[in-house]
Amino acid sequence: MKTNRFKYSIPLGCLCILVACSTRNNTFLARNSHALSTKYNILYNGQIALDKGIKGIEAGNQDDFWETLPVEAMNIDEDVVADTTKNADFAKAEEKATKAIQKHSMNIGGRERNSQIDEAYLLLGKSRYYDKRFIPALDAFNYILYKYPNSSRIYEAKIWREKTNMRLGNDALVVKNISKMLNEHQLEKQVMADANALLASAFLNLEEKDSAIVKLQKAVNFSKHNNEKARYRFILGQLYQEKGENDQAGAYYESVIKMNRKADRKYMMQSHVRLAQLFDYQNGDKFAFDEKYHKLLENRENRPFLDVLNHQMGIFYDKQGRDERALEYYNASLDHAKTDTYLMASNYRNIGDMYFKKASYPIAAKYYDSTLVKLNPKTREFIKIEKVRKNLDEVILYEAIAVRNDSILHVVGLPESEKVAYFDAYIEKIKQQDEAQRILEEKEAEKQKNIERNSLATTADVAVSGNGNAMPKPAFTPPSMTALQADNTFYFYNPTTVSFGKVAFKKNWGKRTASGYWRLSSPSNINTNDAFAKDTSIIAQKEISRDSIKEKEVNPRYQTDFYLGQLPTSKTAIDSIAKERNDSYYQLGVIYKEKFKEYDLAASKLEQLLGYHPEEKIVLPALYNLYKIYQITDADRAESFKNKIITQYPDSRYAKILGNENIIVEEGSPDVVYQKLYQQYANEEFGAVLEKIDGLINQFSGEEVLPKLELLKANAIGKVQGLSAYKKALEFVADNYPNSDEGKKANTILAEQIPLLEKMDFDFKTSAHWKIVYPLALDAVDDKKAIEEKITKFMNAENAQKLSLAFNSYDTKEGFVIIQGITTQEYAVSVAQLLKEDPAYKIATPAIIISNENYKIIQIKKNLNSYLEAKKE
Repeated sequence: MKTNRFKYSIPLGCLCILVACSTRNNTFLARNSHALSTKYNILYNGQIALDKGIKGIEAGNQDDFWETLPVEAMNIDEDVVADTTKNADFAKAEEKATKAIQKHSMNIGGRERNSQIDEAYLLLGKSRYYDKRFIPALDAFNYILYKYPNSSRIYEAKIWREKTNMRLGNDALVVKNISKMLNEHQLEKQVMADANALLASAFLNLEEKDSAIVKLQKAVNFSKHNNEKARYRFILGQLYQEKGENDQAGAYYESVIKMNRKADRKYMMQSHVRLAQLFDYQNGDKFAFDEKYHKLLENRENRPFLDVLNHQMGIFYDKQGRDERALEYYNASLDHAKTDTYLMASNYRNIGDMYFKKASYPIAAKYYDSTLVKLNPKTREFIKIEKVRKNLDEVILYEAIAVRNDSILHVVGLPESEKVAYFDAYIEKIKQQDEAQRILEEKEAEKQKNIERNSLATTADVAVSGNGNAMPKPAFTPPSMTALQADNTFYFYNPTTVSFGKVAFKKNWGKRTASGYWRLSSPSNINTNDAFAKDTSIIAQKEISRDSIKEKEVNPRYQTDFYLGQLPTSKTAIDSIAKERNDSYYQLGVIYKEKFKEYDLAASKLEQLLGYHPEEKIVLPALYNLYKIYQITDADRAESFKNKIITQYPDSRYAKILGNENIIVEEGSPDVVYQKLYQQYANEEFGAVLEKIDGLINQFSGEEVLPKLELLKANAIGKVQGLSAYKKALEFVADNYPNSDEGKKANTILAEQIPLLEKMDFDFKTSAHWKIVYPLALDAVDDKKAIEEKITKFMNAENAQKLSLAFNSYDTKEGFVIIQGITTQEYAVSVAQLLKEDPAYKIATPAIIISNENYKIIQIKKNLNSYLEAKKE
């Protein structure tokens, strides 16, 4: 028997190879076989998955070119510490990296023998980083730096570690570590580019923009990737533009444009947009600008960017006052805008501004509404436009009242013949409008009939086969009941419509027989021709009657008397309309002045108001507001209004304000000064407040704090001078600052609280709370101190009802030392008598015994003398 010597050689050889390639054997064959398998099998597939995931991020990443771009094109819009992977490609890359480490790591003698394991950890860290799992990614990069200090990718690993640190908010640490690496090592160009770009990003986060610019310039010089260069240059342009160095910014934008197709087109097109923003509308070549951007709009390659290009063209024409062209381009931008919400908001805002300047406020309000829908509510721009939009509600209201009442008063003032002519012209106008509307409706109805007719014709001529193919119908096919139910377009094939028709016929005509002429209820013995003739005659008569009725029933909108009858005739009604009109003009003037800073428009409304000779209550505030407006726009006219107020109304408060040239200059911002003054008011230093406040009102004229100062003054006047003066001061605030919060508050007090306070009167009935009051001059400090010491001594000796001592000011000259906490009038009388007669106290100042309710009234109305006289009676 012949023996095969090679029978066991193949299994034995495989066993030897397996033993030689074990991860526990540090042999040449083992090291290289594992490295080869790791690199060209597992890591290769993992890198493909990583690249696919990165492309997905780039495709889904929408850069916000309205803001300074981040250096790295990856947005973080959620919690930076994620627990699970969300992207399948990055999960696969991580899986491959983990598999390479688990199966092919050769950690022998405390040293890794597989040269590809550091690449596996790098892939692991990157996949976690792009999946926004930064803490696990940091672990992977730190492991490379700890275990593989001699790796060929060590500097890349350091950069990735610091990128992860930056994402975790450790920007200062990034600057420290990367700066140290750059100073201590000679690096390859691309590594230098990545390191400097990372430093620039960290400096931007730290708001150190000058340092960021220096590092980003180095990154541009060292980078080998055109997309990176384009992005870095664009960011440099943005940074210089923010600094106001437009020449430098323009140079960087031009450098991006010159790259043309070498980089992503979005950078080039956005650079064109930025150059348009830098255009000098005073000295720039408008013709060249127009020609350049029209060519960009006509270029087919720029179709994805028609939204921003049209927007810039809209701005170009808007700046020149060519509103129609601007509106055309803004609308074109809106038509092409799909995802850029800020661009849409900008278009709506600019269109709204155009209509606002034309005083078309209702239309402007609608565009501002659309703007607010697209804007981020947390931005300052949103808050600003929201404020303008709210103010527009008032403008729209008052403008509508002014226009309506002006129109009514104009017609009321016409002679009778001109009134008739006015309304005849108006009636002719609405007739033309109604006729145009009728023709339009008839065309629409005819169009609808044609559609229905075509539909019926198609149904009649075409049958649909079972497989959906159109087939011509035969000339006549008796339908079965199923077919009748399925295809019931013909009236008599549908049982439901036939039944409905029978019921309707019976309801209209009653019961009819099939014999003779069915229109007549008793057709017997009647000739059909005669019946038909008679019926035709009846129908004709009905038509004539119907036409005559239509002629008589004329639309009241077409009759002059209809409008003449609605005009007001009584003087009271006409005066009421005029007053409402005047109030609206005043409100509009104040709104344009205070809220929109539209001084010319405000002056126009107020001067128009004065031309209507309004009531005295409005004249002075209108003159004063005109003075304030012309202080800003026309100093000579301001002086004339000032002189008019002082000479014609010398006793008015406005004259006193204008005549007070001693302006107190307080240091600090208006709000700080107001808070100090309010603290004095809270401390009941009312005299000091009134002494300062007029000067401060002059000092802060035109500031937002002015209504607050005026209301504080009104409150101080109320505390010192009483209810009547308080009411006048509130009316001043309400009239002069009607649209401020303080003006509205003053109006509310005047409407709700003042009438109730005016009704308050003394009540001498029994009360459960009493006071003993000692009136004193405010400057009688020694007398006040002596009385308080005696009362304190009394309370320490005999304080049966737990009395307390207080001091209240009454007006600018007088105050009250008060004993309070007394529950009965009898006890109050006995205490006052004791303090007056007992040698231990001997208070000579006459005491006033008063209930808490009456004390409140004398403090509100400042009518102590009236109380004393009423008490005597």
